[in-house]
Amino acid sequence: MTIRPAQPRDLDRVLELLAQVLELHARLRPDVFVPSTTKYSRAELTDLIADPATPVFVAADAADRVVGYVFCQWRRQAGRANMVPEESLYIDDLCVDEACRSQGVGKALFAHVTALARARGCRRVDLTVWEGNAAARRFYEACGMRPRSTCMEILL
Repeated sequence: MTIRPAQPRDLDRVLELLAQVLELHARLRPDVFVPSTTKYSRAELTDLIADPATPVFVAADAADRVVGYVFCQWRRQAGRANMVPEESLYIDDLCVDEACRSQGVGKALFAHVTALARARGCRRVDLTVWEGNAAARRFYEACGMRPRSTCMEILL
């Protein structure tokens, strides 16, 4: 398996994987997510992979078939009186093809971006997990992540 920057030739496969993620989220939160859609359009995805502020990496098998991806965003928190200034890497989305889970793909993607963040001098890597996505939460906890804060809601 190879972890490499996403390229335009990967768009179709990444869009397929985005659809897998969306369907999972739509099952968890049908009040938030619209089934049979994706988070990004082809045009938006093209722009993302070209933007250094939003690195996108894919995991490709020996035949160069994309089996997973990770979308990232570099973030900078300016120093304020009550907050430490810092740069961090936010994982906007990480997906492993349903047929390739539990084979180390997700861990390889996660290790790649944490090494990238560490090399850049980031203080942390963070992400959001939707409540009810127990498998994702277990995966991230196994990677060493811990909750930093909790976003709460009341539906009206």
